Amino acid sequence: MAAFDRVCAYARSVLRIIDARTGEPVDAAPARRGLTRIEAHPGGFDITALRVLLAADLLVRALELGGTPVWALLDAEREQAELRTGAAALGIRPFEDGHDAASDLGEAQVIHVVREGGAEPDGVRVAVAPAHSEAPSGDAEPAALRLALLARRRSMPVQLDAAALADAQDTLVRWRRAVAGWARQPSRPIPDEVRAELRTAWEDDLDLPGVLGVLRWVESAPDLPDGARFETYAYADRLLGLDLTHDLGAPS
Repeated sequence: MAAFDRVCAYARSVLRIIDARTGEPVDAAPARRGLTRIEAHPGGFDITALRVLLAADLLVRALELGGTPVWALLDAEREQAELRTGAAALGIRPFEDGHDAASDLGEAQVIHVVREGGAEPDGVRVAVAPAHSEAPSGDAEPAALRLALLARRRSMPVQLDAAALADAQDTLVRWRRAVAGWARQPSRPIPDEVRAELRTAWEDDLDLPGVLGVLRWVESAPDLPDGARFETYAYADRLLGLDLTHDLGAPS
């Protein structure tokens, strides 16, 4: 019966996000299997704009993991080439051009991802706090910048100084090496409680620091098979987009 209760609770899980207009949580996909349109409004090209696009990318990934069809659009009147190039470097999947797209395709939900103090379109809005960056470290790869941005909730400003980028780079290198090592062991399923912790975090207004916290626990949890550690990291990376399996097959 306990296992049945866990399965039922998991089936009822749903991504909830804070609507910046009201400060209240809403269902990101109110209709099961209904199309959700995500519109990113980054404004001019800067690190905050990339954080807006990253938030939209994560929202798309989370909805798709839950089986929701998503249509992702970029609404930007200037510097589109710079925005798309910067987004691609961070592993953000391409958005369609919002100006050329048809409207009203029967979407069950429309969500606008905006920077704080920026565009105020009608409908549900997800607000992204500013990011500030020093000159990028020459040793940090774009995935480390992505990880550094994920380390704070999008409602909180983030300072991307040299120390933050170095810490993200070190974590990325360590996790990729660990994942490659765990992959050499027999596969094991993700424990139910670990999967539930991951889903609880990202379905709570996309709490990415919470997801990263689960991964840090899994990294060194006693009595957890290495095969289960590998499957956990590979599963979470479908949301995080950090290419954590990058070192698979590399010499040990």
